[in-house]
Amino acid sequence: MGTENKRLLRALGGEAVWPPPVWLMRQAGRYLPEYRKVRAQAGDFVALCTNPALATEVTLQPIRRYGFDAAILFSDILMLPWALGHGLEFKEGEGPVLPQLRDAAAVAALDPGRLPAAIEPILDTVRGIRAGLKAEGFGDRTLIGFAGSPFTVACYMIEGGGSREFAATRGMAYSQPELLDSLISVLTDATVTYLAAQIEAGAEAVMLFDSWAGVLSPSLFRDLVIAPTAAIVAALRGRYPTVPVIGFPRLAGVMIGSYASETGVQGVAMDTAADPALAASLVPQGVAIQGNLDPLAVVAGGEVMASEARGILEAMRGRPFIFNLGHGIVPPTPPEHVAALMEIVRAA
Repeated sequence: MGTENKRLLRALGGEAVWPPPVWLMRQAGRYLPEYRKVRAQAGDFVALCTNPALATEVTLQPIRRYGFDAAILFSDILMLPWALGHGLEFKEGEGPVLPQLRDAAAVAALDPGRLPAAIEPILDTVRGIRAGLKAEGFGDRTLIGFAGSPFTVACYMIEGGGSREFAATRGMAYSQPELLDSLISVLTDATVTYLAAQIEAGAEAVMLFDSWAGVLSPSLFRDLVIAPTAAIVAALRGRYPTVPVIGFPRLAGVMIGSYASETGVQGVAMDTAADPALAASLVPQGVAIQGNLDPLAVVAGGEVMASEARGILEAMRGRPFIFNLGHGIVPPTPPEHVAALMEIVRAA
């Protein structure tokens, strides 16, 4: 099916599609009862991400329920370091746990040679989703692949998991810049390989999640967020010139303009704190903006959610725009609130 029939790809191509296409970050997940049933079958989270049948099923669940304009591969940004041979486990109530990467030997131990075989189950999921969308009558929906951006993935590897401040990572940027640069270089190359493989398997757009971009100073943001992203986008565009890239530099503030202008992305996602009107003035007109309803407004529902959503829609009218959240759906979200949100966006 051509791009002309896929609303999200039209928006990423620079068209002001209205009402805008809509999908939601973490649209497949714990707020859905059908997801929780599948999750219980899988065992641990890595097992779910590497089971093509189950991962395909949970990816398709919100498309069947809500008819979003895009399905996004069900996986995790930390599957890339896992595929490189870095340890990873998800502990209940604690989140991801990884070995702390603090020296050159640990960077040298990362093995890009493991990548093709390790990611094959994930690529099988991509193939399964693409086939499932067509078979179930959703052939006009876009399949989005994704990866974590090198800086954010490096944050988790260096800290050994999540953090509020990512002090060890930021400290390394100042005290051991060569070490951090070597890790970013490995991750940049691996990310290109990973996303290219997803595109070959059927992804029609890809997204880079830089969840912790906002912890950096402007100079480090340019070096560790903009530069690796630009390298990834350039490499992918050289091989797949028609496949758009969406970037999500979370908490970038006014740096979102530089990110959109200098990385070459076709779409840029706003986080919850971003002012849509300001973002629209900073981001080049031809770059689609995505976002940015507060996930907790969806938990609240009702007129609060409606007012917030309509304010975003009004600010974005007339330019390429994809309606989304400013971060992922949270588990307490009532599914019926998401259905109500879809009605608001479709009626815009």
